[in-house]
Amino acid sequence: MTARVYSAGTSGADGFIVTVECAVDMRMSHFDIVGLPDAPVREARERVRAAAACLGFPLDDCSVTVNLAPADVRKYGSAYDLAMVMGLLAAFGRIKCAAAAGGGSADTYGGLGSFPVELGGMCFLGELSLSGDVRGIRGVLPMALAARDAGFSEIFVPAANAAEASAASAYDDSVKIYGVSSVTEIVDHLNGKAALIPVRFDRERFESALYDYPLDFADVRGQQHVKHALEVAAAGGHNVLLIGAPGSGKSMMAKRLPSIMPPLTFEESLETTRLYSVAGVPHGDGGTQSADEQLISRRPFRSPHHSVSSAGLCGGGKYVEPGEISLAHNGILFLDELPEFRRDVTEVLRQPLEDGSITIIRASGKYTFQSSFMLVCAMNPCRCGYRGHPSGRCTCSDRDVAAYVSKISGPLLDRIDIQLEVPSVSFSELRDGSACESSADIRARVIAAREFAAERMAGEKEPAFSNARLSPAQVRKYCVMTDDAEKLLQGAFERLGLSARGHDRILRVARTAADLSRSELIEAQHVAEAVQLRTLEKNYFG
Repeated sequence: MTARVYSAGTSGADGFIVTVECAVDMRMSHFDIVGLPDAPVREARERVRAAAACLGFPLDDCSVTVNLAPADVRKYGSAYDLAMVMGLLAAFGRIKCAAAAGGGSADTYGGLGSFPVELGGMCFLGELSLSGDVRGIRGVLPMALAARDAGFSEIFVPAANAAEASAASAYDDSVKIYGVSSVTEIVDHLNGKAALIPVRFDRERFESALYDYPLDFADVRGQQHVKHALEVAAAGGHNVLLIGAPGSGKSMMAKRLPSIMPPLTFEESLETTRLYSVAGVPHGDGGTQSADEQLISRRPFRSPHHSVSSAGLCGGGKYVEPGEISLAHNGILFLDELPEFRRDVTEVLRQPLEDGSITIIRASGKYTFQSSFMLVCAMNPCRCGYRGHPSGRCTCSDRDVAAYVSKISGPLLDRIDIQLEVPSVSFSELRDGSACESSADIRARVIAAREFAAERMAGEKEPAFSNARLSPAQVRKYCVMTDDAEKLLQGAFERLGLSARGHDRILRVARTAADLSRSELIEAQHVAEAVQLRTLEKNYFG
C-alpha cells in the first residue's frame, strides 16, 4: 500500500514543497524515514505511531517507509508530522474523498501520478501530539506562501497558526486555509462528515492596526531640535546616533520613532512576518503586536542587550535562524549604550547596513535573510555619563573620554548619517503644561516627504525604498544642488575630512531635508542642516 501527500519546509526565510511518499507492508514491523531528516523529523515516527494507534489503525505489525522528497535537501522541524499521518491514512484507505482516487497526471501537485493513492491539491502542515492533536509550528507563513505559489488549493495548518497562514489567501480566493486542532477534523472534512470553514484574512483588521502605537512623541518635553532630527531620519530612513547624559530622553525618543514612520504596506508586513515566523518569535515580541494577530502591522523595534553575540545579532545557529538585524527588517534596530557592545559584534552591522540583507554560509547551505532597517544608537558622552552636564559631576579626563568613544569604529560611524547631541532637559521644560506635537502630526509630514520622493523616482525600474537607500548613480541624478549649496558642501567636505561615503550620506540627508520642504533642488540651507546633523563625528571621534 502506497500513498503520496504534500507538505512544506523552510530554507532560510523561504518555503519549499516537500513530497511525502508513504509505503506500508504488512510483513514485518519497523518505521523508517528517509530523505535527509534531522533528529526532530526522525522522532516523528514515534509521534505518528502513537497518533495512528489513537486514530484506530495501529502500526505495530506494519513495515512503514516514508520518503521526504527532494531527498538532497535537509529537512528539519516537526511540520511534516501531519502529512505523514495523512499519507498513512490514505494508504490504509481511510480517506474516501475523490482526491484520494488513483490515476491522473503526475506533472502538477494537484494531479495524481503512479501512486495508487494521492491527495492532490492539498498541503498538510503541523506537529502531532501522541493523541492525534495538531500543534503549532514555526515558519507556517513562508510554507503556506510556497504552497499557494505551487498551485495548492487547500492548505491545512494548526489552528494556532491559522490567522498567520491566512495571509497566503489574502488576494486569492481560490486558496483555502483550514485551521485544524486534530487529525480527526481533517478526516471528517475529507470524508464529507463535517466540513471545515476556511480562515479568511481580515484586511480591515490589519489596516486598522497600522496606526495603533502605544507610545507618542506628545509625551516628550523639550528637545525640539532632536525631534526634528528624528523627523528627518524617519522621512529618509537614515541611521542615527544620539549622544547625551543619562535621563536626557535618548531611549524615550528612540522608542517613539516607529510611531512617526510611514505605516507598513501589506508586502512589507509579509516580509517581516515571514522572518518572525521562521525564528519562532511571537508577533508581540519587540513592541509589535499580540501573537494572535494575522500579520505584524507595526514597524518592528528591536533593542538587544549589549551582551548579545554576533550570531544573535546577525543570525545563525545549528538550524540557521534570523538574528536581531533581520527581526528589525522594515523597522528599527536600537543599540542602547553603544560602546558597551563588543566591537566584533557591532562590526557585523557594516555589510547589512549597505546591502539591506545578510547571507549566512554554513556546511548545510547558504541562507539569505532580509535586513533593511534603521540603525538607531544611543550612548553617554563618557564612561560616567556626565561630561558637559550642567551639574559638573563628570570625573573623566580627556584620555578617559577618548578611550571610551574609541570603542566605536570609524567605518561604523561613517555609516551613521545623523549624529546628534541630546542636551539635558531643563526644569522649566519639564513643568511646561503646553501640549507637545503628537506623533500623528509629525508622521503626516514624514509621509508627505516620502510621497514627494516617490513621485520623483516614479520612472525608476528599481526605486529606492528611502533616500538613505539611494544608489551612487541615483545620488548623482536626484541630489542636484544650487551653486551656493555646492560651495557649502565643498567647504564642509574639506573642513571635516569626509570620506566619499560621508559625502554621499550628507547629500542623502540634504535630499531628505529638501523633500520635507518640497523643494526639487537641494539648497544651501538643506546642506547646512545635513552637515550640522553630522558634526559630532568630528567633535567626539576626530
